[in-house]
Amino acid sequence: MSPHATNATETVPTGTNNWWKEATVYQVYPASFYDSNGDGWGDIPGVIEKIPYLHSLGIDVVWLSPMYDSPMHDMGYDVSDYENVLPAYGTVQDVEKLVQACHERGMKLILDLVVNHTSDQHEWFKESRSSKDNPKRDWYFWRPPRYDDKGNRLPPSNYRGYFAGSTWTWDEKTQEYYLHLYAPSQPDLNWDNESTRKAIYESAIHFWLQKGIDGFRVDTVNKYSKYTSFPDAPVVDKKSYIQPAIPMWCNGPRIHEFLREMYDNALSPYGDIVTVGELANTPDPEQVLEYVGASAKELSMVFHLDIGHIGMGALEDKYIFHPWQLTKLKDVVSKWQSFVEGSDGWTTAFCENHDNGRSVSRFGDDSPAFREVSAKMLALMMVAMTGTLFLYQGQEIGMMNAPKDWPIDEYRDIEGLGYYREAEALEKSGTDTLRKEKIMDGLRILARDHSRLPMQWDDSNHGGFTTGNPWMRAHDLYPEINVKKQESDPSSVLSFWKQLLQLRKDYRELFIHGAFEVLDHDNLETFCFIKRREEKEALVVLNFTAATQPFQGSERASGMRFLVGNYGNLEPNTLRPFEGRIYIK
Repeated sequence: MSPHATNATETVPTGTNNWWKEATVYQVYPASFYDSNGDGWGDIPGVIEKIPYLHSLGIDVVWLSPMYDSPMHDMGYDVSDYENVLPAYGTVQDVEKLVQACHERGMKLILDLVVNHTSDQHEWFKESRSSKDNPKRDWYFWRPPRYDDKGNRLPPSNYRGYFAGSTWTWDEKTQEYYLHLYAPSQPDLNWDNESTRKAIYESAIHFWLQKGIDGFRVDTVNKYSKYTSFPDAPVVDKKSYIQPAIPMWCNGPRIHEFLREMYDNALSPYGDIVTVGELANTPDPEQVLEYVGASAKELSMVFHLDIGHIGMGALEDKYIFHPWQLTKLKDVVSKWQSFVEGSDGWTTAFCENHDNGRSVSRFGDDSPAFREVSAKMLALMMVAMTGTLFLYQGQEIGMMNAPKDWPIDEYRDIEGLGYYREAEALEKSGTDTLRKEKIMDGLRILARDHSRLPMQWDDSNHGGFTTGNPWMRAHDLYPEINVKKQESDPSSVLSFWKQLLQLRKDYRELFIHGAFEVLDHDNLETFCFIKRREEKEALVVLNFTAATQPFQGSERASGMRFLVGNYGNLEPNTLRPFEGRIYIK
């Protein structure tokens, strides 16, 4: 079977059973995965070295986060050359070897596609900013300033960006502003320009598909189409010139036209290529189906980011932690588990990625008494989910957030630091003396840095990630939480994940394709749900607390067979702290 062949022998409620529907995908964050040459950075030869480990875990697809050449202001999400690899990560030939290493084991490889913006060091942008009459001037968004009644120069619109501050940066040479939804070093590409789109397809997509990769995780997929008159956003913060403006660039007027064109012109010629879109700020399931319906011919599936946003505030208060109740998690899971039923769409299942804190620390309990059992409980929840399952590196061994006593100096992420520095400035000015500590408290739970700590392979220095000086400090607990220790322990989190991933394949009709139903929505301690497919049924029972809870589904379970749980023995009428069980009939 070729790398891009389609298995269409079985039909499921969502149509053809594409290879990617039943896959388990493992996200590799290359800077932090494994350093093969001792320079302190993870690299692609290091990923190749660990492919046998991923294969033994039960992984079907490796998703490699951005490894393109980049100034690394935003960890590679600022691409300066789509057709080259950051030298610290390796070479294009190393990626070709990684493709081969995956394919030899029946695994597949997908890359990150970052095409809402480039780096300001990309040759396209260098040309664009060189003069107003450069042929690539319109490949980005340039606008003249406006002025207030006192003659002060102002940005063209009042938009607040994702990394704090305005979405517009002044360019002295050409006396205009350029647009960037993220950092000033990440100018937005103008998808309305047909020449720009063709260049994107050729350089960022064709180049890599021709080397045999199997698809893309598509970054910021619903932000390519802007309202290009750039009207001001409503004023909700009267103390600030800049305002939240997400509706001005999410799900814009031409977005479906652009994605269909990308599918037709750049993706479909290569067969059954998988595309997983990062779809933010799209709460309406009907609107999401417009992206993921098979008949739409746009994307295979998308990440609904709601689960990652639990506990976060709105854009301007993103890193101020908001306490939440279990019903919030149930609502998020139920919504995105159920929205594809009866449609030709597909969905995803995940609770960790490179942009969020660790699930054990956020949804479980990372204290020594409960971190392992709660990691296993969350694993039980995830493997029973409908859709394509995504694991993030280290999730399989129960890696957790950085210790709470780490100072801000240990944090590296441009987004979190932007919010912290903004709060620091408000404190110094006397405007808000409490905000900095609130942001720091939020970062201890929610920061992107937590997921980017080096992978913990063994108990040697830096968790075996590198023999050099790591770009980011390894977690203090790496001697206790690491792959080597868990591989030889049949009761470890890693061994449990291996068992569960095999069970997910064995019971794929129920777990991957089954219909989802919550049984105890209003219960704030337990989460019980049913997966159902024709005559088959699975009951998933999860205690989200550190206390013993009554097992309210015991009557239903009595007519079913116990399949798997995270405690060695069963107590019929109670659930122990962070206990999880799956029953089937």
